[in-house]
Parts: sequence; C-alpha cells; structure tokens
Amino acid sequence: MKKLLLSTVLASLLATTGLYANSEMKTVKEVNKGAVTNGTQNALANQKRLIQEAIDSLKYTQNALVALTQSNQKDATKEIEKALGKLEVILSAKDAPKFLPVDSTVTMVEFVGTKDDVKKGLSSVKDLLDDNKVQAARILLNSLQSEIDVTVVSLPLVTYPDALKLAAKYIHDNKLEKAKSVLEVALSTFDKTTTVIPLPLLKATDLINVSASLSKNGKKEQALKYLDAAEEQLDTAEALGYVSHSSNTYKSIHEMINHVRKEIKGKNKAEKLFDTLKEKLKDFKEKVFSEKSK
Repeated sequence: MKKLLLSTVLASLLATTGLYANSEMKTVKEVNKGAVTNGTQNALANQKRLIQEAIDSLKYTQNALVALTQSNQKDATKEIEKALGKLEVILSAKDAPKFLPVDSTVTMVEFVGTKDDVKKGLSSVKDLLDDNKVQAARILLNSLQSEIDVTVVSLPLVTYPDALKLAAKYIHDNKLEKAKSVLEVALSTFDKTTTVIPLPLLKATDLINVSASLSKNGKKEQALKYLDAAEEQLDTAEALGYVSHSSNTYKSIHEMINHVRKEIKGKNKAEKLFDTLKEKLKDFKEKVFSEKSK
C-alpha cells in the first residue's frame, strides 16, 4: 500500500465542503447531496497538476521505441535525446521530485444506506462465501463503499532517466533488442497512488456545520436533528471500515457529540463545543484520508 497525501485536494476537503448559503433551510438529504457534489467538484478542481515535460518525454520515448522496431538507430537516438532534454531542467533542480504526475483521475461511488444496511450487506457476503459463491460475494462487497478516489499516475524520476541513458548506450553499441527491452520496461513502469476520501465523513462535516448554525440561532430541535444525522454518518463510515484504524478518535468524537447534544438541550452554550468538535473531526478526517491512501 503506497501513500500519497494530495495536499491541494485534501486542504479543501478537510475544512468544509462549502454549502453554507441558506444552509439552515436545507433538509438532511439536501445537505448530504451537497456534501457529495461539492466534495467531488473540489477534488476535480484540485487534481494534481500534471507535468507536461514528463508527458512529452514519454511521447519521445515511445517514438524512440517505434524507431527501434524499424531498426532506425539514428532517429531512436534523437528521440531519446529529446526525452532526456524534456527532463533536464527538472533533474537539475536542487529539490527535484521523485515522481512526476502524468495522469490524474477522480472517481466517486456513493453508498446510500445506514450502518444497519452495511451490516446486512456484510452478512450476505459471508453467506455467499460460505456457499462458495465468490463472484457474487465480490460484486456485493464492492457495493459497500462510499468514497471519492483521487488516482495519480506518476513517472519515477529516480529510475526513468537512467533507463533512457542505458537504452541510448545499447543503441550506440548496436544492441537494438536490449535497447528495445529497456524502453519497453521504462514505458510500463509507473507509480500509481490512490487517495480515498470517505463520503460519510464529508457529509458529517456539513451536517455538523448546519447543526452549529441552527444551535447558534436558538433552533434547538432542528440542531439536534442534524447532529443526529451527522452521528449516523460517522456510524456508517465505521461500518464501511473507513475508521477501523482510528477507533479511539472515533469514540472521542462520539463523546464530544454527546456533550454538544446535552449543551443544546440545556443552556445552549454549545458554540465553543461545536468549534472543538469541528476541529477534532477535521483532524480525524486528515488521519483517515492518509490511512486510506493506497
């Protein structure tokens, strides 16, 4: 499991997913829908910037391989020189990166259900596996996810230039098959990382923000309703396995929600507690997001 923290994406998602104009007038369902929409849009807007020089270098390397298949050593050498030239400035930098992004995608899948629905699904998966219905179990298990996936494919700067130089040497030595083999490996060796952003945690964040706004304006019953909905999203996140490695933090957030709930029902001095809860949830999400990078 490889980890890559996409700071530009996560920075916008960790704070709030931004739906606060007239947020108090939104239903729980509308808040959840807004969280998914805004979370996906933020991820798309903040995708990892692709490095054009790396993309061009790959194109020239492909051209070199084509030239080699035609036994055109001269053109192959020129294309390799172009490929290396595209990376020259990056390679000469003092703090040259280890990976150069050449492709980036954002995908979203949403599980619309409660923690009880998750438990029922898991029970069905176990039954199918007991009956040796592996493929049916796999399909059902794949439906038990609710997340935004940000996938980045990168060129490994540590090994790629050396491979080009080695291929050039083989061409110079008239070892064209070895040169082809090296280029083929270079064109198939990429670093692929996916950062998983659990949707229930984004939903919980927006629901808590709406609850805080309602509480501040003295709308206690409505505030409690949205707070309950936020806790339900946290329960769903746990049932789906997104917070299994952070159980202590999860429990402390539940305890804090209970404190906020009691304060709303009492003297309604919950504003500072809400601020603490928001900050704790933000830290919690940051930890979960990094754990779920793969």
